[in-house]
Parts: sequence; C-alpha cells; structure tokens
Amino acid sequence: MSEYWTPAHHAVEHEDAETLTRLPADGSDPDEVFSNMTLLTHAIDVEGDSSLQSGRPLTVHTTAVLLAFGADPELADPDGHTPMDLADHYGHGLAVELLRAHINGRAADNR
Repeated sequence: MSEYWTPAHHAVEHEDAETLTRLPADGSDPDEVFSNMTLLTHAIDVEGDSSLQSGRPLTVHTTAVLLAFGADPELADPDGHTPMDLADHYGHGLAVELLRAHINGRAADNR
C-alpha cells in the first residue's frame, strides 16, 4: 500500500472496487478528503483520466460504490470542484446519470 494515499484514496486511485467496498463498511468516511479531492471527485477523475489514457470505455464502478455507501454527490472538493463538474469535464455520462439519480433521490427524501 502507498504511504502517500489513505487506504480509501489508494483503492480509488487503483480502481479497486473490492477494497473500496470493504473500507466504508468498516467505518471509513465516504466523504473523506485527501490531497484536495473528495473520494468521489477522485473516483470520477481516475475513471475519466484512465479512459483518456487507455482509450478504453469509461467505467463507473468506483463512483457507484462510493454513492452506494453514502458519498455526498454534491460535495465540492477543497478547490470547489463538484463530482458533476468532473463528470462533465470528462464527458462521463455514466457518472452524470448516477450523480443525478442520487441528487434527485436526496431531494425527494427531503420533501
């Protein structure tokens, strides 16, 4: 494991959905901030950048895991970037759909 990343950010950086699933289940904060990124903004950044660098289709598994464990889909990182900002930047339609569904679901719960 990297001494630089927290365990959750390390899992996000390596798109390790299996480890990422265990960490919040064990009490890790799904809204953790490290190195100017929330876990969710980090996940979308990694998914988008990996697709750009590899030419493979965008994936959404780390984003989905974080949202399933309660990551705030509207929480901006310390630089002011929201998950939706990054999803839009990368043209990450799958993440946009997931984020919208979670945002709309939260709005419905608050009625």
